[in-house]
This record gives sequence, structure tokens and C-alpha cells, in this order.
Amino acid sequence: MDAPHDVDAAVSRIAAAIGDPARARMLFTLLDDRARTSTELAHVAGVSPSTASAHLARLRDQRLVRVDAQGKHRYYRLDGARVARALEELSVLAGRPRHAFVPSTPDRLRGARTCYDHVAGALGVMLHDRFRSLGWLRAAADDSGYQITTKGVEGFGALGVRLDDARAARRRFAFGCLDWSERRSHLGGALGAAFLDLLLRRHWVARHRDDRALEVTALGRRELSSRLGVLT
Repeated sequence: MDAPHDVDAAVSRIAAAIGDPARARMLFTLLDDRARTSTELAHVAGVSPSTASAHLARLRDQRLVRVDAQGKHRYYRLDGARVARALEELSVLAGRPRHAFVPSTPDRLRGARTCYDHVAGALGVMLHDRFRSLGWLRAAADDSGYQITTKGVEGFGALGVRLDDARAARRRFAFGCLDWSERRSHLGGALGAAFLDLLLRRHWVARHRDDRALEVTALGRRELSSRLGVLT
């Protein structure tokens, strides 16, 4: 058990990290559970990119934010629900208004698109969240991605997802892939690819000829709503 003075010192360090106005603006911006780049957070905080990097390093040191690498980009988000709860309480005390995230992605691509070989955009994020809420996926113990549960095997199988093919693929099975327009996770990996394959085979979505956009068909809207409770 930590000694009282150790706890006091830790609280003081965390409070000092939050207490700087620029760092506080960064943290409260991340309360919507959407990741941001250091450049975006620099703009929010009204500081230079180099100053923002220093601020973010301090917030990481105090385990207030974490960074996710996605290709050549690095995205920052709050380091878990405990941080969000603490900030929410501070927000209530301060009477601070919340501002919604406004994406700049064209609507056609934001709604539904492919990310390599899996579903991205708002639809991809909704599906990811639904799979988690149904208990079909759980986080792997080593934080390497997702494991499919018994309920998931039954659920994905009932939909017609080719799980055997997904398991046989020489790649990560399932993981949260950070969506660049929604700044939240969609389902990546072999399972994500198998689900996109299902959507295309069943004609629940159709590809656009000129870009990565996907169009949810009338049949797809009905099936996704009745089978998964996902409204598009």
C-alpha cells in the first residue's frame, strides 16, 4: 500500500498536469472518445506544435493520455474511463460546456467506406460498437486485439460470416482499427475482412466505382436493423 505522502505527491503531479490551461483544453477536447493528432490538439490549445508535443509528453507521463499509431500518423486519446470520469467531475464543477466533434470528411466517405479490406466510416464504427455490446468480441488479455467469444461464434456464424477462412488467414484475427474520420475504432483484421465479404455477398452494401465509398442498400438497411439493431 502506498504511503499517504506518496499518494499526495501523485495527486499533486496529476493536478499540476491538468492545471495548465492548454493541457486542460486538450484533455477536455478528448472527452468525446475521439482521437486527435498533436497538430489538431495544438490548434485546440492555441499553442505551437512543439509546445503541444511537450504538453502531450507530460500528460502521457501522468497516464492521462495514450497514443495510438495508425500507419504514419499518431493519434492521442484519453488513457481510459477513469481519466474521463475525473474530467467529467471537474467539468461539472467548472460548469464547462461540451463541444461536439465536427469531422471534415466528405459525407459520402464518412458514412461508409472501405479501409483496405474492412468496413470503415460511421457504419464501421457502429458495427464495431455493436459487436462489443453484444458480447461477440472481448479484448485479448495481452491487449493485442480482440478474441471472439462463444456468443460471437454463434452470432457471426448465424449471419453467414466465414469464420474458418478468417481464422486460417495469416494475419491478425481482429482488432480495433482507428477510423480517420470518426476518430473511434472500427473492426479490422481477418474478421473485419470476412464481415465486409459478407456484406458484399449478401448485397447489403455496394461499392462505388470511383472511390472507396460504400452504399448501404435498401436490403442492407433492413437486414442490419433487424439482425443487429444497427440503424443506417
